[in-house]
Amino acid sequence: MSDRWFRLHEERDTPAEELEREVVAANDHGTLVPPSGTLLLGRYGGEPAGTAGVRLLGGGPAAELKRLFVHARARGTGGGPVLLAAAEEAARALGARVLLLDTRSDLAEAWSLYERSGYERTAPHNQEPYAERWYRKRLCGGPVNSRSAGPPWPRGG
Repeated sequence: MSDRWFRLHEERDTPAEELEREVVAANDHGTLVPPSGTLLLGRYGGEPAGTAGVRLLGGGPAAELKRLFVHARARGTGGGPVLLAAAEEAARALGARVLLLDTRSDLAEAWSLYERSGYERTAPHNQEPYAERWYRKRLCGGPVNSRSAGPPWPRGG
């Protein structure tokens, strides 16, 4: 995914040392733990195949979606919508009423998922260096009523 951005914007592949530096700089995994966050692991066919993180922002009713990712071997199997719905449920459980996210313009698969799932484009809510599109969704009521992805992507536990 990083190579796609670098090829589009800088006409080169991602240098390994630059990728490592960016991963370390974006070290936000410490915010994806209770009591103000969570990191979900999605499995496909019993194997780890995706992640989605949620963290509360500034003590208010907003949370942010982070690290929604489906491994290449599991793409196209319905895991993205299942992970997104699980992240929304996790945000609600943390007390969030709104879920915010950012993504890159070249990740059409991601932003089209968000738009199909009821997210609306907004003005920027952060200064992330690779963020080019920002979204929000109001989280109302109970669990998200999403299509089932079937047995390979089990919900819950």
